[in-house]
Amino acid sequence: MNAASEQHKADLELNRILKSQRQAFQAEGPVALETRIDRIDRCIAMLVDNQAAICDALNSDFGNRSKYATLMMDVMNSVGSLKFVKKNLKKWMKPEKRTPFLPMNFLGARAYVKYQPKGVVGVMTPWNVPVNMIFSPLADILGAGNRAMIKPSEFTPHTSELMKKLFGQYFEESEICVVTGGPEVGAAFSGLKLDHLIFTGATSIGRLVMKAAAENMVPVTLELGGKSPVIISEKGDINRAAEAIISGKAMNGGQLCVSPDYCFVPQSKLEAFIRRCRTVIAEQYPTVQGNPDFTACINERHFDRVKAYIDEARDKGCRVIPLCPPGEEFSGRDDHKIALHLIIDPADELACMQDEIFGAVLNVKSYSDLDSAIRFINARERPLALYYFGDDKEEEQRVLDETISGGVSINNVTMHVACDDLPFGGIGQSGIGNYRGRDGFRTFSHARAVYREGWVNLAKLGGTLPPFGQKVEKMLEGQIKK
Repeated sequence: MNAASEQHKADLELNRILKSQRQAFQAEGPVALETRIDRIDRCIAMLVDNQAAICDALNSDFGNRSKYATLMMDVMNSVGSLKFVKKNLKKWMKPEKRTPFLPMNFLGARAYVKYQPKGVVGVMTPWNVPVNMIFSPLADILGAGNRAMIKPSEFTPHTSELMKKLFGQYFEESEICVVTGGPEVGAAFSGLKLDHLIFTGATSIGRLVMKAAAENMVPVTLELGGKSPVIISEKGDINRAAEAIISGKAMNGGQLCVSPDYCFVPQSKLEAFIRRCRTVIAEQYPTVQGNPDFTACINERHFDRVKAYIDEARDKGCRVIPLCPPGEEFSGRDDHKIALHLIIDPADELACMQDEIFGAVLNVKSYSDLDSAIRFINARERPLALYYFGDDKEEEQRVLDETISGGVSINNVTMHVACDDLPFGGIGQSGIGNYRGRDGFRTFSHARAVYREGWVNLAKLGGTLPPFGQKVEKMLEGQIKK
């Protein structure tokens, strides 16, 4: 079957599911709190009851991924987000009072915002944390009273098929449905007439998704990526900073959208930073190859891509430091595992400084003054995350005031993403919109403005209806003034 036929087949099946979900949504009417909580509870049960199968599927997809990494990043975090929404949902669902035009307020008029479900929300997820990237937005989507169609990545086939099977067991197709397939299914999915679409993945694919959604005026939330910078203050504790940065960078083999990409280290503390990085990795990963705790690259293609960054930097004369025992820098392509590498002061034109790394490489840039670091960051696309290490409150405020990023963690990395009560999302090239908790509830709801008239028709009382006269003139003079 050719690509056009595959696309047509995907279109038909996806539109059938969408029609089924939309009809069920319309037939249900207002979505009760109890219904929303029941759907969230079923998600929690799915994760808790099937955690061993989830760990096995992800280990098969990556070739090597610790069950503890999966339980923490994919299962525990997902359960936490679902429980947070469940705990706060009743409060979020209440109408939000607003102030009507002041005289009307005195005459009994009322204004409020009613948050309504949008309908059917599409979720397109990546391969790096494939279970959590389903359930993190899904918690908000279900909390807002919607139904969901989910398209997981084809790069994690075992996990995607498991999710399809489990959702089929715990939910009706008209509530939540997982559809699997390659790029042709993804293209058809992004072109559906959904009520909202959230995509997590590469910026290049995000552009295509947004373009396809725009054909049907579908609102989108894009969680993309970019090169997330770190600034270590001259006055900061270099050992504490190095430990947090290198621990976060090694997580999932560096395959996280908020993973530190390049790090500004004070010139005077560069060698101390490198020594501490070596020590931390030696403590956490005494070996890399054959170590079940260190996550492999997702596949051979990404292994080749990340290795090419390291090879180019070395060929161009950069100082490249593998954080591993001798001989364990790279596995064979079949095992696709790369030890964490530091690339010291890479030139800006190198690929490692142009592309989002999304792997086991940390670029280290020595610097002598904060102004130069801030200028460098601001000269590039706005990142998904930014990290600052230091105890100087004035300097910290400068970094917060003079840079722009999706989110920030101070004296740690990635931790703002773990906070369910903070919005998560990018800005510009790193994303559009946000979700998580209350902010996610609002993203996947329609904020419907409602005005209720009071006891008196103010327009008639105030003389603002024709024929116009002195009364309306006085009113306008009273309102239009400095």
